[in-house]
Amino acid sequence: MRQVVAPPVARYLAELHRPVDPLLDQVREEGLAAGLPLADVETARLLRALVIATGAQNILEIGTAIGYSAIWMAQAMPAEGQLISMELSAERAATARVNLERAGLSRKVSVIVGDAMRFLHKVSGPFDLIFQDGDKSLYMKMLEPLVGLLRPGGVLVTDNVLWNGEVVEGFVPKPTRDQASTEAIRAYNARLAAEERLFTTFLPLGDGVAVSVRTKDE
Repeated sequence: MRQVVAPPVARYLAELHRPVDPLLDQVREEGLAAGLPLADVETARLLRALVIATGAQNILEIGTAIGYSAIWMAQAMPAEGQLISMELSAERAATARVNLERAGLSRKVSVIVGDAMRFLHKVSGPFDLIFQDGDKSLYMKMLEPLVGLLRPGGVLVTDNVLWNGEVVEGFVPKPTRDQASTEAIRAYNARLAAEERLFTTFLPLGDGVAVSVRTKDE
C-alpha cells in the first residue's frame, strides 16, 4: 500500500493528525480484520475536509462497504444534510447500517443495496460532493452520469487512482492487483484528466485520490 508515499513520511504525517472519533477507529479495525476494502485514513480525512470546505449538504457515495467513509463525511455535514450511499453487497450494507446507527447518523445516511449503474438514474441531484469508490472496472462507465449529477462547483472525489502504484507501468516489479482493473483505472485517469467540465488534480494520498471540481454546466 505504501508504494508511492515513503513509510517514514506517511508515519510522520499520521502522527500530526489529531484523533477524531474512537468509533471511526473501531469501525476501521473491524473492517480491516474482515479483509474489507476501506478508504485510507488520509483519504477519509480529505473527504471530511472537503465536506467542511464546501458546506456539502447533498452527498453521493459509490461503494459503502461498512460505512467507514460515510461516517467520516456525514459527521461533518450540517444537520439537514443527506448522504446517499450505494453498496452492491447486502451483507456489507447491513453492517454499514449498524455502524451508522452506532454513530447516530441513520437519519442522515441512506444505504441503497444493488448495482450503482442501475440506480444512478433514480437519484436526483445535484450533489455537492460525490465519492467514487466502487467497482474499478465501472469507473469509466459511471463518469458521465456522475458528472451529470454534480452541481457546478461541486466536487467528485475518486479513490484508488494509483492502484498501489501499479497504474505506472514498470513501477511495481511484481504487480499483485487485477490487471484488467489496473488498465481500467489507467484509462479512467486519462479520461478524467481530459474532461473539460472538470478541473482535476491527482494526489499521491493513500492509494491515490483524484479531486475534480465541476467548472461548467455543459
